Amino acid sequence: MLIKIFLYFILLVFSTSVIAMPKIVVNYQRNAKNLAEIQVTNQTIKKLICYVAIDGHKKYFRLQPKQSSQWYKATDTRLNYNNFSTWCDYLSLHPKYNPKI
Repeated sequence: MLIKIFLYFILLVFSTSVIAMPKIVVNYQRNAKNLAEIQVTNQTIKKLICYVAIDGHKKYFRLQPKQSSQWYKATDTRLNYNNFSTWCDYLSLHPKYNPKI
C-alpha cells in the first residue's frame, strides 16, 4: 500500500512539471488613436520566446527575464483585446529561435 501511494505521488509530481508554463502578465490598453494595444511581461528569471498574433499575423520576439515587451497595436479600431492571441515558452526548449552566431 505504501509503495502504491509513493508511485502515485511521483506520478503527480512529474506530470505537473511537464505541463508547467512560464509566468507572464498580459496588459491591454487603447492608444490615442483608439487602437487596441497589448504588452507581455516576463515574470520569470529565464529568457522566453513569445508571439503576439492578431488576425492570424504572428510577431515573434524574445523576452528577457523580468522585462516587458514593447506595445503591439492593432491596425483597426474595430479590433479589441479579444482579437489578440499570445503565447510564451522557455527559449531553451525552442533552440531554433536562438540568435545565430
